[in-house]
Amino acid sequence: LACCEGAVLLVDATQGIQAQTVAHFQAAKKEGLVIIPVINKIDLPNAQKELVAKELVETFGFLEEEILYISAKTGENVESVLRAIIQKIPSPKQSTHPFLRALVFDAVYDLHRGVVVFVRVVDGKVKATDVVEFLQNKAATKVEEVGFFAPKLTVKEELTEGEIGYIVTGVKDIRKTQVGDTITIQNSEIEPLPGYKKPKPMVFFGVYPKSSNDYVQLKEALSKLALADSSLSIAQEHSAFLGSGFRVGFLGILHAEIVKERLKQEAGVEPLFTQPTVLYKKENEIFLEPYMRLYIYSPNSYVGSIMQLCQKRRGKLIDVSYHKSYVALIYEIPYSIFIRGLSSNLKSVSSGFASVDYELIDFRKADLVNLEIRVNDMPVDVLSELVYRGEAQRLAREKIDRLAETLTRQQFRQIIQGVVSGQIVARAEISPLRKDVIKKLSGGDRTRKDKLLKKQKRGKEKLFVTSKVDRE
Repeated sequence: LACCEGAVLLVDATQGIQAQTVAHFQAAKKEGLVIIPVINKIDLPNAQKELVAKELVETFGFLEEEILYISAKTGENVESVLRAIIQKIPSPKQSTHPFLRALVFDAVYDLHRGVVVFVRVVDGKVKATDVVEFLQNKAATKVEEVGFFAPKLTVKEELTEGEIGYIVTGVKDIRKTQVGDTITIQNSEIEPLPGYKKPKPMVFFGVYPKSSNDYVQLKEALSKLALADSSLSIAQEHSAFLGSGFRVGFLGILHAEIVKERLKQEAGVEPLFTQPTVLYKKENEIFLEPYMRLYIYSPNSYVGSIMQLCQKRRGKLIDVSYHKSYVALIYEIPYSIFIRGLSSNLKSVSSGFASVDYELIDFRKADLVNLEIRVNDMPVDVLSELVYRGEAQRLAREKIDRLAETLTRQQFRQIIQGVVSGQIVARAEISPLRKDVIKKLSGGDRTRKDKLLKKQKRGKEKLFVTSKVDRE
């Protein structure tokens, strides 16, 4: 949005205002953009364009006559949007700054040409052969090509002030080109453009191959994705239970789902993803956990169920506002709770009508303990996690019960334990398979049967000590 003078606020005529609608409107207003309200999908039989228009007027203060009604599918009235863009959105402001300053708003990796950055030239100009520098990472490179989008990449002699286009940098590491960074001519003493924030992974998954034979393929697939996604954080790790794998950091749950799908479609790899974890801080032996502000928009009839769910999941109500057809709620809630299914739970209690948006706000004190899961005294590291002290026993029981249902019976006894600070807070036992060793002894001395049973017992005790549970 920092690259634009205006924006089109597109609202679905069948869905109305969503949480993302409000978030995007506020972001555009913060940047001082001219906003054109447009209601789409008016061709559908269940479209409620009059109702949605009233929501736009009530929520955002638009005039009813400035709202445009279109169908992108049929093309109905689309020309009016193009005319409004030309008439209402101003041209780029002229700058008196003599040196190049270009804002990076996206970047892709080309196998042959390296990183291609998409930029808005705020000041000055840039052309091929210029030696430019990324101000945040201090990485310098020689420009190989510049151009604009028409809509394909089209070569141009130079990009000048106010234009949007691309720069072929030749840089082979996309981590040197962060979105929001400022490009300038090397050794220019200028201030970077405001608004840069380095992408910081907030959700972490353990990613493991289903078979040890697939490790190299998974490593290559992740490395390839990292070339085109600078926000990915990848580190090798080893689990005693799952073997060699990777600890991968993502911007959020949606980011993780996209990467998982890309691994499947582009590389044919379907790895195991462990449960998500968040980044905690520890200061003076006190744990601090990330908190988020949650924006929920839902039809009025579901507000009771939503408030009950959020309160149960440690949410604190900050604000609630009622409108004609929907209610807007703002909660503050631990991020660790949100990533473990709260979004889908909200969809469930609202019959799919609630929409959610969020922002991370700060870190707060949390009473956390390490819940360790053991099978036959062997820690299962991928199931161990930090949990709230008051919920440790319940979560341990849930994990152990699910694990007891999953593990198959063996020739030896399997003892599953949930341990907190050296104390067993939950326990389950899977009894061993037992062969009837006295089946063939239809008669005879009782001592013979006892001898065989004792021998079987000693064998199972030996198996209990020497055997281990495999993840398969």
